Amino acid sequence: MKIVGLTGGIGSGKSFVSKVFKQKGIAIYDSDFHAKELMNSNFKLKKAIIELFGPESYNEKGLNRLFLASIVFSDNQKLEQLNDLVHPYVQDDFSNWILNQTGPYVIQEAAILFETGSYKKFDRIILVIAPKELRIERVVNRDGAKISEVQDRMNRQWKDKRKVELADYVVQNIDSDDTKSQVETIHQLLLEEFQ
Repeated sequence: MKIVGLTGGIGSGKSFVSKVFKQKGIAIYDSDFHAKELMNSNFKLKKAIIELFGPESYNEKGLNRLFLASIVFSDNQKLEQLNDLVHPYVQDDFSNWILNQTGPYVIQEAAILFETGSYKKFDRIILVIAPKELRIERVVNRDGAKISEVQDRMNRQWKDKRKVELADYVVQNIDSDDTKSQVETIHQLLLEEFQ
């Protein structure tokens, strides 16, 4: 089974691109979604997070995302520690998930493939990019975040220029119809490559 990594900075529109691939019958593993699920359901992981960040990491609803975000997005070392904790659980979960998939290839969507070095394990990488102002606007509208918060998070991720050099395919996600046609082209190329 060929594995394609799909990545892009915050607000680039990875989820939209994933949705278009899904409509083409490609199975998508959303790493961020599964990470959140595992942080709520895996006892060993929960215990490790509480040990690292304290009991406020969880409340009656489960993972206290606002509390964790307030720590990790202002401290690179803490963000790295959280990623180091969660990443192996996500990888195990992905390895189990892939066993139940069929099709010419699957996609693992993840925000920080390049930053963690995990991009090296994929057969191909698709990078989603968009202008900075548009990305900020999308995240502000989606999450109700402050512009400064979005900029802080963007500054913690690699710049697009650096990622483009390592990606096999780049989707410029500005106009949704244009994005759909770019995805169609990449999908056809992948089908040819993976035959």
